[in-house]
Amino acid sequence: MLHSSGGYLDTKRMLGEVEAEIAKLQRVADALRGTESKQSSNRGRGHGMSAAARRKIGLAQKARWAKQKQAQKPKRTMSVAVRRRMAAAQRARWAKVKAKGNKGNVVTMPKKRTMSAAARRKIAAAQRARWAKVKAAKKTA
Repeated sequence: MLHSSGGYLDTKRMLGEVEAEIAKLQRVADALRGTESKQSSNRGRGHGMSAAARRKIGLAQKARWAKQKQAQKPKRTMSVAVRRRMAAAQRARWAKVKAKGNKGNVVTMPKKRTMSAAARRKIAAAQRARWAKVKAAKKTA
């Protein structure tokens, strides 16, 4: 935005000054009313409970987590021999698929159905008859 004297206005700076002035006036109005402003009441606000209460709740939660962890069944693990047998079986399955070639991996679509030439002629003749009937009905109407 061009100022009348030829310079540019610093709108961000001006907006900051206006907001600061509004905040200052708000504090003055609150002081005259005898109340604190919302901004100043948020600053330095304490927690809703004492440190001892927070500690007590934290310890109770940790105890619940420990109890839950104890109740869990141990994770099952496979022996090295079992894992090797599974890996060998999987390799054998893949070898069988690859032995078939690409045909094993390609999804084949069902064969497209086609109509015989005689059937097509029959349908075309029926359709011509229907249209002839519609045209005849229009002429009589």
